[in-house]
Amino acid sequence: MAEKQTAGRQNLGDFAPKFAELNDDVLFGEVWAREDKLSARDRSMITVASLFTQGVPQLEAHMKIAKKNGVTKDEMVELITHLAFYAGWPKAWSAFALAKEVYTD
Repeated sequence: MAEKQTAGRQNLGDFAPKFAELNDDVLFGEVWAREDKLSARDRSMITVASLFTQGVPQLEAHMKIAKKNGVTKDEMVELITHLAFYAGWPKAWSAFALAKEVYTD
């Protein structure tokens, strides 16, 4: 990821400063930055898949990040279709609603 992540500090910096630091500096600053191990694109696909299976609201933000990291609409559709059989049909419907919003262009 090229941009420095600040969402942790922006959203939780005053309330949970250590969690915010770990989010911004460790998760995004160190782990996501290890592009010699996995590309940001691949990390995005993995993260979207994981969040999809959990059915959590962070899926939308990471789907947008995935698009910025080069995951195409066709790849996202395939990812959701594939996971529907493993994680659940209703989750796929919800994920497709998000994907349609994210990949509107």
